[in-house]
Amino acid sequence: MLPTFKEVVEELFVRGLVKAVFATETLALGINMPARSVVLEKLVKWNGEQHADITPGEYTQLTGRAGRRGIDVEGHAVVLWQRGMNPEQVAGLAGTRTYPLRSSFKPSYNMAVNLVEQFGRHRSRELLETSFAQFQADKSVVGISRQVQRNEEGLAGYKESMTCHLGDFSEYARLRRELKDRETELARQGAVQRRAEAAVALERLKPGDIIHVPTGKYAGLALVLDPGLPAGRSNGHRGFEHHDGPRPLVLTAERQVKRLAAIDFPVPVEPLERMRIPKSFNARSPQSRRDLASALRTKAGHIPPERHRKRRSQAADDREIARLRAALRAHPCHGCNDREDHARWAERYHRLLRDTKQLEHRIEGRTNTIARTFDRIVALLTELDYLRGNEVTEHGKRLARLYGELDLLASECLRERVWEGLAPAELAACVSALVYEARVGDDAMAPKLPSGGAKAALGEMVRIWGRLDALEEEFRISQTEGVGQREPDLGFAWAAYMWASGKGLDEVLREAEMPAGDFVRWCKQVIDVLGQIAAAAPGEGSTVARNARKAVDGLLRGVVAYSSVG
Repeated sequence: MLPTFKEVVEELFVRGLVKAVFATETLALGINMPARSVVLEKLVKWNGEQHADITPGEYTQLTGRAGRRGIDVEGHAVVLWQRGMNPEQVAGLAGTRTYPLRSSFKPSYNMAVNLVEQFGRHRSRELLETSFAQFQADKSVVGISRQVQRNEEGLAGYKESMTCHLGDFSEYARLRRELKDRETELARQGAVQRRAEAAVALERLKPGDIIHVPTGKYAGLALVLDPGLPAGRSNGHRGFEHHDGPRPLVLTAERQVKRLAAIDFPVPVEPLERMRIPKSFNARSPQSRRDLASALRTKAGHIPPERHRKRRSQAADDREIARLRAALRAHPCHGCNDREDHARWAERYHRLLRDTKQLEHRIEGRTNTIARTFDRIVALLTELDYLRGNEVTEHGKRLARLYGELDLLASECLRERVWEGLAPAELAACVSALVYEARVGDDAMAPKLPSGGAKAALGEMVRIWGRLDALEEEFRISQTEGVGQREPDLGFAWAAYMWASGKGLDEVLREAEMPAGDFVRWCKQVIDVLGQIAAAAPGEGSTVARNARKAVDGLLRGVVAYSSVG
């Protein structure tokens, strides 16, 4: 809804002229709408990525609208019953009075240059190491460290149990593991290769081919009646899109007509022989199936037996497997009478050692995580000449004035003068790509873009983002950590361009296919970033700062201006 309409609804509700309001969970954000009762339709809410169970804190905030102090003596919170709802869960939400505090702190490029400029790199790192976010990360390490200690005690016991009087059994166990791993790898490679070869072989089948179905309920000789290629395909074409592949229709030697699938052919199938299928053959006729199956068996009787033999295993010819087997037989522990008993203890030792190393890796990953992320950000900014040791360059000082999720992208666009010469409305369209994010599940159709300079500039922004994305990957800066630069979204560019050009609200909303409230919200965010760009853009010889202020004037009108003031 438009903010204006929301304010009207709030005022009417407070005066009692509107008796009931159906609202989103933004009701919990502290607006002045005291109510006698609050009804929750369900105990889940959208968190931006998925529908997740509400927390006790969110429940308290939502139901806090009911029975406001000084207005009502009491208030009622109602939760609609749904199948599978646990009353104890509702009681737990309502009864909780202490809520866990989670840090959402993440270092950013803008933060890095501001910290270095104010405190220097060393002091900035110390500040981050003492942050609440780092405290929470380190706190979880305590329990993991205790588990590591218990594992190390278990490892000592396992090592003693696998001791062999003939030699070093840990070395012998290592050879066994290497042999097993090599055999497993060859088996995996063979399976992948066989599946690929099997798919290609199925494509080549033709009506009249006699094949041997290797596995499944209908294993044995069969006659191909129809190769079962996907629609629009013919034999000899590769790369079919149908996810199941060809499904040949065959007649078995037992007179059954069945449609087979790729799962029935784990290995490649080759035609053993060919035979003619009579034009009068009718798959629904028992007599017709009987006659053709009899002819199939007769024809198959002349096929040499060696053509049915399986292919030799890769492991039989592998030199590494032969070497490992020879080394095992030559090892002193191979002749121990208790060899298999020692081997079981060695396997337990190996599994526990692997688990312990994973725990230690988790400890390393959670210790000083904030500071290490800061180090990687500083290294990338140094590479781009935003920082030189403890010195913040001119480029860095510009970045320090840009706040937002795509701060570095905005700075690089100013640095490369991507927006020079753009008209105010065109600049508004480009800046919208820095703030807009389409809702999850929105149609992924190509967005409509302004023509001319704006379209070229938007393309250049995407190119610069691609370069930054590759650089972030090189410096191990991940978007999953909340640090990296996401791809600019061009979905609001046309709406921002039209509104900044002076078009009417009805026309813009019709073209943008967007609720009015969302439109106003995104406009306000574009205005905010345009203000930052006006302050950060180079002054002498640059038109960006002046046109950014003009773009703000173009956007800040009508319902957008009223919402900003109200």
